[in-house]
Amino acid sequence: MTIASSALSRMLAVLPVALHAEATQRFAEQSPLLLQRLTQLYGSRADFAEWFANLMESVGLLHAARSVALRAQDTERANSSDWFLTQTMLGYSAYVDRFSGTLRGVTQRIPHLQELGVTYLHLLPFLRARAIENDGGFAVASYDDVEPRLGTVRDLEELTAQLRKAGISLCSDFILNHVADDHAWAQGAAGGDARLRDYFYLFEDRIIPDQFEQTLVQIFPQAAPGNFTWSVAMQAWVWTTFYPYQWDLNYTNPEVLGEMVSALLGLANRGIEVFRLDSTAFLWKREGTNGMNQPEAHWILQILRCITEIAAPGVLLKAEAIVPMQELPAYFGADEGLGRECHLAYHSSLMAAGWAAVAEQRTDLLCEVIKATPVLPGPASWLTYVRCHDDIGWNVLRPELASIGDDSNRLATVSRFFAGTDPDSFSGGTAFQTSPGLSVHGTNGMSSSLVGYDRARTEIDVEFAQRRLILLYGLALAFGGLPLLYMGDEMAFRNDVSEASLAARNIDSRWLQRPHWDNVSYEQRHSADLTTGKVFSAFRRMIHQRQRQNILAADVPRQIIATGNLAVLALKRGEQFIALSNFSEHAATLDLLSFNTGPAVRWFDCLSETVVPNMLELPPWGTMWLERQT
Repeated sequence: MTIASSALSRMLAVLPVALHAEATQRFAEQSPLLLQRLTQLYGSRADFAEWFANLMESVGLLHAARSVALRAQDTERANSSDWFLTQTMLGYSAYVDRFSGTLRGVTQRIPHLQELGVTYLHLLPFLRARAIENDGGFAVASYDDVEPRLGTVRDLEELTAQLRKAGISLCSDFILNHVADDHAWAQGAAGGDARLRDYFYLFEDRIIPDQFEQTLVQIFPQAAPGNFTWSVAMQAWVWTTFYPYQWDLNYTNPEVLGEMVSALLGLANRGIEVFRLDSTAFLWKREGTNGMNQPEAHWILQILRCITEIAAPGVLLKAEAIVPMQELPAYFGADEGLGRECHLAYHSSLMAAGWAAVAEQRTDLLCEVIKATPVLPGPASWLTYVRCHDDIGWNVLRPELASIGDDSNRLATVSRFFAGTDPDSFSGGTAFQTSPGLSVHGTNGMSSSLVGYDRARTEIDVEFAQRRLILLYGLALAFGGLPLLYMGDEMAFRNDVSEASLAARNIDSRWLQRPHWDNVSYEQRHSADLTTGKVFSAFRRMIHQRQRQNILAADVPRQIIATGNLAVLALKRGEQFIALSNFSEHAATLDLLSFNTGPAVRWFDCLSETVVPNMLELPPWGTMWLERQT
């Protein structure tokens, strides 16, 4: 009996007979790549065959525990694997406590999500986190429990059922790279358990850590310098890429991979439909490298994809890999795993380039990013966004800058523009720490504060701030991907400058962009004469128009049209649609006949619902979505 057939037999032995045929077919489709990658990682171990059989038995047990409703959804999505590429897909991201207080409270926000047209809700970490400082929940203490102040596992299951009924998929962070130092594995290791000590990277002296440090990057160089932390309890240096209380997991140990597979499928069985795979670039360590994007990290992600395709094919995997564009397509799969890694990945370069265009009032860097964006192996999609819980990292744009013959001085200028210290800037953000030797700091702040609402003094200041906000979200919605709204942007929530936030920001300035839900603004969202109402109405108009435009689906090709104006981006989707964006404080006159879009036709701006002349004027910071009319 082969290794694969033995593993299949073990999996089928724990599955109901009614599931055997489907499970056998899925295993047959996935096992060649699955076994190849596992063999590459662990095949030299004498116990590999037995370990693989045990792994698939565990997968079988978790598959068997999956509810009838989730299995039915799995089958439906497996038969329509491009279900998440349509123009009706829309994401929303929020912290549970900021959004609604608790998981139960989230159910009260479902009508708001439905009003917007949301189909995908990313709730930032809600699993039980480290008891004290915990990196906003990313220092996970248990994959099996919900953070007590947010609710219970039962609350989570009830929420996922309610969201599913509303047509909304719940996305959860799945922290792959590390656990908190009070996780049971870490506590057991600190207590002397030899098996659990092998779950982590431990060094008795600084010889090997110092060798690694010569080339490793630093994530939080000011708040948490270095990549190793001395643990008195462990009497060893522990690898800690992020904060000292977040211990990196040792994936050279197959037990660690097995534990993470069980954790992911267990959460999927509770109704989570999308996993944001946190810190994917750091999963494998290799001396002499920057510790990112190693081939083995991709193999691990492909293994997770293969296993979810077997046990829960209705689940999507999203790579949180904030890396330069040339390194990003690999997270969708390459070579033998082409198209068989993650379904989604953040287009951080597009996000950063959009903000850079606002600061510089020129689109050459943005155009370069769009041109460099590759066609994806299907079915797969970019996640397009304007803001998130994290900082804007400008350094992802260095390759595109180099390709157009510029250096990082432009990025440093952009960073300063948004830092909130330049009296000539309309922006009200703040700088974030950066790696030693790099002059370009990240940027924190809510979208509305960054586009100028905080510093607005006149009616035209307010009007221009609104236009800039719509401009950026218009790009995210029209580009082609799964656009993600960040909580409060749809109502122009500002930076959180409360006393509690100020205290938290002494440790981590990212709390600036994590405000609490504002019920007053929510009640004003339909008030046409108020900022909140104007912004909410503009968001709804764009979302509605996107929903009706099949040409804006994720897999429809895009093309940049030369406009003759450095400040204006013309993004063509298919043959019927052009998104015009004026990244300038000055109006721009455009001749549509010069766009060479075929015979003279009539163009209709579906945002203002007006026919536009061939010689049109695009207002300062203006956005138009032109639809070809016959």
